[in-house]
Amino acid sequence: MSDDSGKTTHFGYAEIPETEKAGRVRGVFQSVASKYDVMNDAMSLGIHRLWKDAMMDWLAPRPGQRLLDVAGGTGDIAFRFLGRAGQGHATVLDLTEPMLIEGRKRAEAEAKADSLDWVVGDAMALPFADNSFDVYTISFGIRNVTRPQKALDEAFRVLRPGGRLMVLEFSQIPNDLMQKVYDLYSFNIIPRMGQVIAGDRDSYQYLVESIRRFPDQETFLGMVQAAGFEQARYRNLSMGIACLHSGWKL
Repeated sequence: MSDDSGKTTHFGYAEIPETEKAGRVRGVFQSVASKYDVMNDAMSLGIHRLWKDAMMDWLAPRPGQRLLDVAGGTGDIAFRFLGRAGQGHATVLDLTEPMLIEGRKRAEAEAKADSLDWVVGDAMALPFADNSFDVYTISFGIRNVTRPQKALDEAFRVLRPGGRLMVLEFSQIPNDLMQKVYDLYSFNIIPRMGQVIAGDRDSYQYLVESIRRFPDQETFLGMVQAAGFEQARYRNLSMGIACLHSGWKL
């Protein structure tokens, strides 16, 4: 058995022991859970809603499908999926229970209670059997996972043959000038918003830094393929501020 005790990973721009990252990420989202949805609208000027709708457009949910939405937080993707599918089932899994609690408070959660499960769990060790789901989604969450490749491997394991992976994540703008402008906004405005709206500057400083540490589109595409997914491809959103990656378990 290998000894992982000495391995390190990044937490924003800081280098920390791998064993500490999950706890730190949990702390971030526990801190911001009650204001998470409000901050998403403020930070993105509401554009995150368009990105999530674009995710559903490409995914094209079908009636009867079973979704696992990892790092699903307050249920944005699950609610959209069930609305598009008409009938089906969604399991929302998140490392941070307060995020799930906020999701259960939403009106959509009560209306769709029979089609929803809320599970506390780790993306790197999913508490589900092999070949359990038709669709696996993770939206703005995989960059917070200690080992993203392990999360992708787990996604492949729990998907049924013919199942589909879709990842929505912040990415890199393939234009240096536009990237610099976006960085100025991200590092100067978003942490201040976090302080004013959520009373937590440090958590949003981490979230901005974590975006910069995440692999670019082509590198992440290679990780999707390394997990075993076929017909893997990606689509940039808003010039690459965000990106959708898709793959199939065939």
